[in-house]
Amino acid sequence: MKRAAIGLLALVLTASLAACGGTSTPESAGPPSGAGSAFPVTVDTAFGQVTVEKAPTRVVALGWSDAETALALGVQPIGASDWLAFGGEGVGPWAKGLYEKAPTILGTQELSFEAVAALQPDLILNTRSNLDQKTNETLSKIAPTIAAPKDVIPYGTTWRQQTELVSKALGKPDKGKELIANVEKEFKDAAAFGGKTAVVGAFFGGKYGAYVPGDGRVDFMKELGFGTKKDVDSLAKGSFYVDISTEQLGLLDADLTVLFPIGSDAGALKADPVLNGIPSAKAGHLVILEDKALSDAFSSGSTLGVSYAIKNAVPLFTAALRK
Repeated sequence: MKRAAIGLLALVLTASLAACGGTSTPESAGPPSGAGSAFPVTVDTAFGQVTVEKAPTRVVALGWSDAETALALGVQPIGASDWLAFGGEGVGPWAKGLYEKAPTILGTQELSFEAVAALQPDLILNTRSNLDQKTNETLSKIAPTIAAPKDVIPYGTTWRQQTELVSKALGKPDKGKELIANVEKEFKDAAAFGGKTAVVGAFFGGKYGAYVPGDGRVDFMKELGFGTKKDVDSLAKGSFYVDISTEQLGLLDADLTVLFPIGSDAGALKADPVLNGIPSAKAGHLVILEDKALSDAFSSGSTLGVSYAIKNAVPLFTAALRK
């Protein structure tokens, strides 16, 4: 047995003993308010049913925006992954002030199972992930793990599905329904783009790419009434993003083209003569999300981030289409 596996086994055993009163535990985050009578609950996931026996008091949020979803439901994760590299507490500005105590920040692509086990969680949230079965099996040995729902692509859990999964696991299904209803109303109030097509892309590492159906950014545009572009959709191979070469930049043309840089500023996009030569750009229908907070909100996939994006991105879309 490898040393890492031995270490993980020891940490899992320590957590199990702690749950039974066999050893002291770190300060508890406390159970979700008013959730005790909701348990036990059983949650359906891509890897089968998961039963949460009692109200969790030590929640670790590993999936993309799982921490923001828990916070929106009034629950404070003790550990969380920072997928969008926010720094600090690992959440966007739309969730600022919701933590009473900063969580332990954990890895994303290179997750330390030992670090997760050391937090002695009684519930792990991993609802928007790469859907790796071995990862789920290892996490499930540490604590009940809520994975993605069935029949989604990697990282394809929608904000609705995530809210439903997390709220059920936390014993707060009614609060989850309330959050979903609020965001749906915001979309309905903002939706005025029926009959228009939109393509959403990014510029990362000197290369362009486009998001495809199953990704939260595409879902966001569809909620507003936009249709997708079949030439882009056809490139999808079970992923949420496809590369677009410079010679293919015409694929980004639509009634509305939305792009944002990742890891750089928008200068390269504004100066690119090929990009600015596509019909939507020439017509003024290219929106470059220069504000990192806005592009992060657009990418967050949480009810908090989606709400922020509706308020701040939709006016930009409307203004562009009026040109």
